[in-house]
Amino acid sequence: MGAQTLYDKLWDIHRVEELPDGSTLLYIDRHLLHEVTSPQAFSNLRLAQRKPWRVDTSLATPDHNVPTLSREQGINGITDHIARQQIAVLESNSREFNIPLFALDDIRQGIVHVVGPEQGLTLPGMTLVCGDSHTATHGAFAALAHGIGSSEVEHVLATQTLRSRKLKNFRIRVEGRLVLGVSAKDVALYIIGTIGSAGGSGHALEFCGPTIDAMSMEARMTLCNMSIEAGARVGLIGYDSVTEQYVRGRPLAPNAAQWDAAVDYWRTTLHSDADAQFDQELVIQAEDIAPQVTWGTSPEMVMPINGRLPTLGMARDALQRQDWERALAYMDLQPGQALAGLPLDRIFIGSCTNARIEDLRAAAEVLRGRRVHDRISQALVVPGSGLVRMQAEREGLDRIFKDAGFEWRSPGCSMCLGMNADRLSPGERCAATSNRNFEGRQGKGGRTHLVSPAMAAAAAVAGELTDLRSL
Repeated sequence: MGAQTLYDKLWDIHRVEELPDGSTLLYIDRHLLHEVTSPQAFSNLRLAQRKPWRVDTSLATPDHNVPTLSREQGINGITDHIARQQIAVLESNSREFNIPLFALDDIRQGIVHVVGPEQGLTLPGMTLVCGDSHTATHGAFAALAHGIGSSEVEHVLATQTLRSRKLKNFRIRVEGRLVLGVSAKDVALYIIGTIGSAGGSGHALEFCGPTIDAMSMEARMTLCNMSIEAGARVGLIGYDSVTEQYVRGRPLAPNAAQWDAAVDYWRTTLHSDADAQFDQELVIQAEDIAPQVTWGTSPEMVMPINGRLPTLGMARDALQRQDWERALAYMDLQPGQALAGLPLDRIFIGSCTNARIEDLRAAAEVLRGRRVHDRISQALVVPGSGLVRMQAEREGLDRIFKDAGFEWRSPGCSMCLGMNADRLSPGERCAATSNRNFEGRQGKGGRTHLVSPAMAAAAAVAGELTDLRSL
């Protein structure tokens, strides 16, 4: 066998059978479930009188619909009928089918893409799926991870396999060192702005280079999380000592002799071969990346905070011009306008992209000794899990947030998507650390500007979009 990319290796290791239609049956090592995409799968298992093939490979936790207030009331504290029903059904299905569950009252409950790595359920070299597009997050562990649909959730539960079609390989190398105030979120947005929201379509993105090597695991998860916004299904980073240090000692990680054997395998296998061939390659200089802010209704509509919006004459074709016109109208912005100084109504720090302890530390560092501007009607910080929340409280980060005027909430997807009580009202403008700025994503008529945690904190203090570096 010739030189292989990391994606090719993971694919071959998990290949069960080549199917007549050209697709491949892959073995799935890990399966994360939440309340939104699993009910139909469990119902169909029940109708077919099937049981999960392996219950020890799965983990369920509610996240999308959960309230971030009044959590001590449990399910009874959920006022939305549909949300309450979905969470109750997840609990009953998990009991019936013996799926491990982190329920609302479990300190380990949280966003699936925070909980999986935190527990050591996500391990290098594995295949991992979840009924959620941002499953690409787990590729930071040199794992083949991607989102699946509800019917595929059923298939994985019943067979521990998934029919898939192989992707092409796209390597993105980031050279140099990031300048002060620039984070993994800015790198992700810069890449999306460079290749477009369809630039990675049909590909697995592999991130590498000195800049990536220097990133923490939490930063790498942010980068892989946003791969889906570049049109890719998979984001990957090769295994190294940073991965190893993060995984060691996690509750579900190997231990003793199994740990030594696993590390030997991970070190020798889970990286692209030096002479592996990629279908596409891109090299980016870290020094070229400034703090990023989205201006439109797609993550590719992004710019440095010290820049100006494009003019319509800069559109590459009539279709892009039409997209820009619609986005400008929805966002109530003008061509050529500066984003710095744009007044805001709300601030949201959270989501599967930026709700880990490192993200909260970065935001708290900006807020220390400062206050949220009077113009901001609400500033939320929502930890990614109960364990992240507990760690932040141990470090006193909750006091920094509350002293600054932020609301300190319980874990969940929260205002990343308008599927729970945390929503924008029509016309409200929000700086958010989440991953999508689509029309109505945070609430009907809401206007979302995607930023890093530190940039969101700076915006809260200024009451407007601002260059973090000015603070």
